Amino acid sequence: MPVSTSTPKTARAPRREGRALHKGRQTKAAIVDAALGLATHIGLEGLSIGALADVTGMSKSGVFAHFGSREELQISVIREYHARFEQEVFYPAMEAPRGIARLRAMFDNWMKRTSVEIDSGCIYISGAVEFDDRAGPVRDALANSVLTWQAAMKRAIAQCKECGEIRPDVSEEQMLFEIHGLILALHYEARFLHTPGSMERANTGFDNILARYRADGG
Repeated sequence: MPVSTSTPKTARAPRREGRALHKGRQTKAAIVDAALGLATHIGLEGLSIGALADVTGMSKSGVFAHFGSREELQISVIREYHARFEQEVFYPAMEAPRGIARLRAMFDNWMKRTSVEIDSGCIYISGAVEFDDRAGPVRDALANSVLTWQAAMKRAIAQCKECGEIRPDVSEEQMLFEIHGLILALHYEARFLHTPGSMERANTGFDNILARYRADGG
């Protein structure tokens, strides 16, 4: 009795479904990328299914099918922004030794990203203005992303203390507050006021913070 060499339709179906799933993920990723580009310029509140359909050349129903709501679209953009922030700022800094070397690498990488965002805009900062007094999942996603980064900075400061490179009495919260303040001031001075020399002043400010908190002989 001859044996059939044809592939049963039931065997081909999972492959078709897998390709469709992969294509769907690629399409969603492309939409999120376009949405992130829009949000950096017009803010999260400026995002809409209609505006994104125009940018991507898709139908409104096509865009809506990937997210289901404008809110879910905004949250997806926040997650993508945070993932890119980690790839550019956090993970490369982990290659530096624990202590001031790692803390400086985190700040330097943050400054590099900020230098680009002076022209394009920062989701963390614009989002804080848009959602500072509005409860809900979008604000929660945004705040959690910022708090995750701040927790990483605090760990790096704590490691500086463990290494004996900054004084043991230094408050990690205070030092983080001052470092974060430099970035916020830089955005205001460079992006809003176009003050010359703002990048250099931010770097000098970081050096001053380290000098003030260093352990003797550190």
